[in-house]
Amino acid sequence: MNEKKHILVVDDDQRIRKLLQKYLRKNNFLVSTASNASEASRYTNLIDFDLFILDVMMPGEDGLSLTKKILSRFYTPIILLTAKNETSDRILGLETGADDYVSKPFEPRELILRINSIFKRIKTIDEKKSKKDISIGILKFDNKRQELWNGDNLIPLTRAERLLITRLINSANEPVPRQQLAQEISNDCNKKIKINQINNETYRDIERERVVDVNINRLRKKIEKNPKSPRYLKTVRSIGYMLVPD
Repeated sequence: MNEKKHILVVDDDQRIRKLLQKYLRKNNFLVSTASNASEASRYTNLIDFDLFILDVMMPGEDGLSLTKKILSRFYTPIILLTAKNETSDRILGLETGADDYVSKPFEPRELILRINSIFKRIKTIDEKKSKKDISIGILKFDNKRQELWNGDNLIPLTRAERLLITRLINSANEPVPRQQLAQEISNDCNKKIKINQINNETYRDIERERVVDVNINRLRKKIEKNPKSPRYLKTVRSIGYMLVPD
């Protein structure tokens, strides 16, 4: 049985929130709603959403700003809603990183079709990636099984190491921000429950990213000839890490 996709709808119009919540639930989605960017940000610290539907014109922080904030932490598809219908506004929304753009008023059925199209595309990409074995020097990474091999010898990986190398391989040759890697490890290991007890948000982020750095160093010892001068698992200054396979 396929797990239901969880969607967060962010719109200051209560009528639209209720309409979308009702319609999306009828189409077999889990739905949460937020009335503003601040409330949405709190939700993202607690739940791993599969897709965001964001209103562009909201009081306070607008949808474009929230899109940038979300994409700095997650690779989660975003659909923007707006009452504007100008081509320049559509382009600005897509340039911000959103996957699609729907103008109000909209037909709910059209929105469902756009959502399903995004999930279908993601599934196709993931299936293609999962079938590939990746060469890292003399090592092979079985992306389907998430296993690292040296010939016939299986190289043991911790859960965090496996998550990191899989994430980096699936974004091969592209830098992945440390914040995104830290958030994924935190979510996977449920460490956020403990970390969230720390009130200082900056300190919490530092602790999360330190976990990433420690595990990256461990991975380098397993895949690099010279971990101090990495050939494959590179640091991208001021951004994060990037894996460069053969």
